[in-house]
Amino acid sequence: MQTKKILLTVVAGFIGNAMARELLSSGHQVLGLDNLNDYYDVRLKKARLERIENEKNFQFKKIDLANRKDLEECFQEFKPQQVMHLAAQAGVRYSLENPYAYIDSNIYAFMNILENCRHFLIEHLMYASSSSVYGANTKTPFAESDFVDQPVSLYAATKKSNELMAYSYSHLYKIPMTGLRFFTVYGPWGRPDMAYYKFAKSILNEEPVEIYGDGQAERDFTYIDDVVSALTKFIRHLPKPDQRGAPFALYNIGNDKPEKILKMISILEDLIGKRAKLKLLPPAPGDVKQTHADLTKIKQAIEYQPQTSLEKGLASFVEWVQRL
Repeated sequence: MQTKKILLTVVAGFIGNAMARELLSSGHQVLGLDNLNDYYDVRLKKARLERIENEKNFQFKKIDLANRKDLEECFQEFKPQQVMHLAAQAGVRYSLENPYAYIDSNIYAFMNILENCRHFLIEHLMYASSSSVYGANTKTPFAESDFVDQPVSLYAATKKSNELMAYSYSHLYKIPMTGLRFFTVYGPWGRPDMAYYKFAKSILNEEPVEIYGDGQAERDFTYIDDVVSALTKFIRHLPKPDQRGAPFALYNIGNDKPEKILKMISILEDLIGKRAKLKLLPPAPGDVKQTHADLTKIKQAIEYQPQTSLEKGLASFVEWVQRL
């Protein structure tokens, strides 16, 4: 496989770090960017970086993507061929507490990425979107062609905005752009703010497991290795121009098997060997009842087929988290 120079954002993040490891193992040159913010424990982010910091084809720069000058210098010095933009301020509930963080990270920073892709003639931009864009959609499974103009959180609104911004740049400047709607990605080295991680820690510490709602909500849990496998294939799979000439595409990356939150907790109980002390709370604003990815389009594009069941994926996660 032909190797590439790839600029990768949020290299100290969960998905970004897993991608960096895969890209480097395949011989690609990687410039990893991250601002190492304190949205969650910075020690975990630094520990992820330590896994790749000595790789010969890896460079790291700590920058804020919203800083136009610093980002432009990275493009100028590294001269990437492709960009994998996975950075964003994530989390539905946190967007209620700190909305400006989402505008800075998800709008201003994304604009800077687009402008640099334009001026430095990037051959392909892959960027993270989210299943949150489907909002309170009642049609399942969620397909890329569904109506998504009614976001129920600011986070979802910013990710939908990213898709619209990317399309306009793809149309105007003929830059190939691939948007990736992730569905609840989990696994070892994951984000501590995610429900599965919080639940596991609470069970391990024999603390109350706080559930928003009745636990019947369903999520399409997607294991990190399946996500990495898909993203790796998209390096070689550039979108073709649509009827208006824009080389642009959107894909769901999910597991196509929604599971109830209570079932996920039950699996964690069995793996850890302790019973959860459930504490039911009122439904949280911005939460949705179900996510379920229609994988028809991505299967046709790259023959994507998720390989990891929730039971197997959580077993790997629990084995990791118990070592912390």
